[in-house]
Amino acid sequence: MARRITVASYNIHKGVGTDRKRNPARILHVLGEIDADIVCLQEADLRFGTRESVLPRFLIEHHSDYIPVPLDVQHDSMGWHGNAILVKQGIAIESHDIIHIPCLEPRGVVTATLMIGGVSLSVFGMHLDLSGLWRARQARVIAALAAAARSQRPTVLMGDLNEWRTVAGCFREFGRHFALLDPGPSFPSQRPLGRLDRIMHCNRLTVTDCGVHRSVLASAASDHLPVWAEFAVG
Repeated sequence: MARRITVASYNIHKGVGTDRKRNPARILHVLGEIDADIVCLQEADLRFGTRESVLPRFLIEHHSDYIPVPLDVQHDSMGWHGNAILVKQGIAIESHDIIHIPCLEPRGVVTATLMIGGVSLSVFGMHLDLSGLWRARQARVIAALAAAARSQRPTVLMGDLNEWRTVAGCFREFGRHFALLDPGPSFPSQRPLGRLDRIMHCNRLTVTDCGVHRSVLASAASDHLPVWAEFAVG
């Protein structure tokens, strides 16, 4: 029988909502609404200084069903250049890593191998550059690494690609190896027009549904709406 896995990607804008207030508890409430097994976050750390996580660990532990993948980069930071992965309690974290990519701005990629319901899954989370030239370069590197993971286990990639166009260099690079989902417009959160947040997957995963999570809370919690996808595997 096929196993169902739900993933989500969410640019949380450092916990600052459309009311310009930083409210990490509100972000966790939105994640509770989505109830995905695995979540990739962008802008999960403060931009300057110690790059401290905007979601305090005690809040995650006591007000959600998630645990962060321990990237072990900085003491107070949950992510790597703002990218982080949360998994539901009970999902085993087999391995994790950070990936350096060519960049104009500070950018990075996080990855983890997870065991969920007897299925080993590779996950890549990212936030790509504002420059189209650099986005294509970054996508080429990430796609090659993810293609190597795909040869061993089902693989899913997700994040804020910062791509407004429907056909562009980064989509071409990812499309050589992976299917690109279009959950719908997710930015800006109150009147979404841009399809910046995307999920991609290998042919070992069969998509059963995908979309943008729209709620009153999500529209206020960040300048992006979360996107999600459900897969069948096995």
